[in-house]
Amino acid sequence: MSLIDQLAGDLSRLPGIGPKTALRLVYHLMKGSPDEARRLARSIRDVADRIHSCARCGNFTEHELCAVCTNARRDPAVICVVEEAYEVGAIERTASFRGFYHVLGGRLSPLDGIGPEELNVATLLERIRAADGVVREVIVATNASVEGEATAVYLEAALRPLGPRVTRLARGIPVGSDLEYVNGSTLAEALSGRREM
Repeated sequence: MSLIDQLAGDLSRLPGIGPKTALRLVYHLMKGSPDEARRLARSIRDVADRIHSCARCGNFTEHELCAVCTNARRDPAVICVVEEAYEVGAIERTASFRGFYHVLGGRLSPLDGIGPEELNVATLLERIRAADGVVREVIVATNASVEGEATAVYLEAALRPLGPRVTRLARGIPVGSDLEYVNGSTLAEALSGRREM
């Protein structure tokens, strides 16, 4: 196998990168300066060597605790539980959540052999117990997939006896969409979650 095919194969294993796109990326790197390719390789190596999970929440960080966990201005009474660390960034970009996070590292999927033991659930429960009543709400922000819903139901059952209010992200019609084009399950969720104006 040539070096070009090897790199294209490695790139095509990344999410959203198919074989053709991977090959275009390789050719783009080859057309550019060797310094650009070396800088990219260094950045990838640095991320692999220096980024790890936050000891408290599971978010990505270069330090023991992530920037969110070390921010004294955050509200310790609210924890938002997400499936993956990149979802922390999505919520942070809204600039509307001021609590803390907890990253599960996936979602329940018995068919794939992923149960609660494979996820970061035990540390969430211990974190809430150790807070001794400070955590008043846990927002379950798992995805709206079958596995995400199963994970949410499991978490609700595990969290409820510990005392905090357990809430779920609202579901419904995206802003700017026409009812004619909204799928049935999304419309049903919007109807059941309606609120007074």
